Amino acid sequence: MPVLRIKEIRDMSSEDRTGKLDEYRTELLRLKTMIGAGGTVENPARVKALRKTIAKMLTVAHEEEHGIRKAEPKKQPKKKAEPKKKPETAPKETAPKKTEPRKRKKT
Repeated sequence: MPVLRIKEIRDMSSEDRTGKLDEYRTELLRLKTMIGAGGTVENPARVKALRKTIAKMLTVAHEEEHGIRKAEPKKQPKKKAEPKKKPETAPKETAPKKTEPRKRKKT
């Protein structure tokens, strides 16, 4: 299955990644030629998944080549946010409510 997560791709060695990349590119090429020839593809969504996986693999290779990706910091548990206290204000003065019911028009 071509769907690989970034973590799985980063855990691969560069040789494994290169081999998988070639494999996925040839499969994508085969699927595109089938579609272009007017044939039916068993799973059309596989084309999109292959394209995304190839892009992820190329991204990881680029990051390693240029030293962009640094070690991820350890995740710390989030602190619970304290509810904000509203400043005390004087209550608003409202107009008195009408006590008489509305009169209906006769038709």
